[in-house]
Amino acid sequence: MQVDTKLVRELAELLGETGLTEIEVEDGTRKIRVSRGGGVAPAQYQPAPVAAAAAAAPAAAAAPVEPAADAQADAVKSPMVGTAYLSPEPGAPAFKAIGDKVAAGDTIIIVEAMKVMNPIVAPKGGTLKAMFVEDGTPIEFDQPLFVVA
Repeated sequence: MQVDTKLVRELAELLGETGLTEIEVEDGTRKIRVSRGGGVAPAQYQPAPVAAAAAAAPAAAAAPVEPAADAQADAVKSPMVGTAYLSPEPGAPAFKAIGDKVAAGDTIIIVEAMKVMNPIVAPKGGTLKAMFVEDGTPIEFDQPLFVVA
């Protein structure tokens, strides 16, 4: 087997530039996979650990609200299966909190699906009334995420 070292180097550079941990290309019968980190690739995004002060807060304040039947009708629902993140990166403040004013198009949640971060935006302006997911939790297609009213 002849290895195209130039292609391998280009793929390795692409990993570094994009922050990806693995890339695979296929050309007919030839398949090249380049990964970094060895073994199992770590997740690209890890939620920030809960600070001691936040852990001491009442659980009811941190827990998401269970969607009521009428709230589900108004809720923005997930367009995909993935993992919900409430902030742009670990340790950063959440995009929005319940009670915050939002404008149409403001990012409220990111859904990671297949290592791609997909922003879920407010469909209209108003106030963030409810949040039905926690940071770092898996979500399903069509699951209620939040309500803006």
